[in-house]
Amino acid sequence: MKKISIYLLGLILTLLSVFPVGCFSNNPIEGNKSDFVAVNGKLSVQGTSLVNQAGEPVVLRGVSLGWHNWWPRFYNKSTVSWLKRDWNCNLIRAAIGVDPKKGYIDNPNFSIACLTNVVDAAIENNMYVIIDWHSHHIRLEEAKAFFTLAAEKYKDYPNIIYEIYNEPIDDSWEEVKAYSEEIIKTIRSIDKDNVILVGTPHWDQDIHLAADNPISGYDNIMYTLHFYAATHKQELRERADYALAKDLPIFVSECAGMNADGDGAINLEEWNTWKEWMSRHRISWAAWSIADKNETCSMIKSKKSPAYGWTENDLKEWGKIIRNTLQKENK
Repeated sequence: MKKISIYLLGLILTLLSVFPVGCFSNNPIEGNKSDFVAVNGKLSVQGTSLVNQAGEPVVLRGVSLGWHNWWPRFYNKSTVSWLKRDWNCNLIRAAIGVDPKKGYIDNPNFSIACLTNVVDAAIENNMYVIIDWHSHHIRLEEAKAFFTLAAEKYKDYPNIIYEIYNEPIDDSWEEVKAYSEEIIKTIRSIDKDNVILVGTPHWDQDIHLAADNPISGYDNIMYTLHFYAATHKQELRERADYALAKDLPIFVSECAGMNADGDGAINLEEWNTWKEWMSRHRISWAAWSIADKNETCSMIKSKKSPAYGWTENDLKEWGKIIRNTLQKENK
């Protein structure tokens, strides 16, 4: 009997060493473990679901840093580490501003340095990280150069998610699709597998247009939906439901609870409705934003607040809501 027990123990230990934690469960892996990326590995897309290396649905939840050109002080290892340890983030988004002063077009070296700080810290902290081309306009050649650099540096890391166009404003879906196909081709010539997020027109509201005419010929592609709960309500959820019904995989790479301009009162009822909707559909999300601007959506209270190690007094209401949500849901 003792020999059988020892044999069973050895078998269990062997299986645990071969299979990722959770691979015997049909439930989605949701949450933040200290070895979150090590457990889940390279992500891929199956149907409308983001799945881990074992093919199980996985839900990422975290935050987006504010535009790097205006809030570079948060683009550092200590901020990323704090968001992992204290907030339980398993996802962080590096919003690399493109067009404004001190953005990528104006200062590419500074922009790449900020990006590298965040991505390297995310890798060290076992987090997934979105490399976000944070632009509102098509800049094809510059975007190709940017994603070539990023893909060459990080192609071998499972942590990486590419967001190739933050929020198209005036471009049609046909224009965004043509641009996206060129950028996807550029990335895939270097990085064959990591997930790519494609923007949709009208500040990522027209997800239904992409559902009617999706990109073909590539794997591991998802489409971004952005919402601000006090402005975007049931009508946008119905658009998203339409897209999901047509098997379009959705990733909410930016969201918040106030008006679409990032200011005004937080509509907690609508935010909770959106949060329940995302949970029901196993949709990953990043909340906007780690910044100290005088607006509701900036989570840090003031420029006098530290860049990390925040107390309750350093956080605005929105920051407290997101921190509490991540601590509870990313267990």
